[in-house]
Amino acid sequence: MKKISFLVLLFVMTSVFSQKKFNTNKKGFVAGGYDIVAYFENKAVEGNKKWVAIYEGNKYQFSSKENLQKFNEDSKKYVPQYGGWCAYAIGAKNEKVKINPKTFEIRDGKLYLFYNSWGINTLEMWNKEGAEELKKKADSNWKAL
Repeated sequence: MKKISFLVLLFVMTSVFSQKKFNTNKKGFVAGGYDIVAYFENKAVEGNKKWVAIYEGNKYQFSSKENLQKFNEDSKKYVPQYGGWCAYAIGAKNEKVKINPKTFEIRDGKLYLFYNSWGINTLEMWNKEGAEELKKKADSNWKAL
């Protein structure tokens, strides 16, 4: 009986985590709590708990009242692609991989986030291996994820 309960619990936990659409940190913020509006000014800036917005059930943190206002005026513009998961991993491997919020790219007016740790910078790989082709694959893969 205990073995069956454990297997059911394991299945439920796996299903919940694999179906998690948005990549959030331990405090529940998308982009690791970084200010997603600041990325569009080519800055990776940590958000502040004073300026928080919830959009489509996801929490976002901003570094200033002005950036919070910009987000509230046009939220869809700023939301990261692929739920804030690593764009390279979605395109190249069809997998959800955590990101380093300091590693990002604005391409065609959209925010893409990337994994960057332990000597692996997927933004560099994204550009080296052909960002446009990987973006097309990622767009297609994301629909299935």
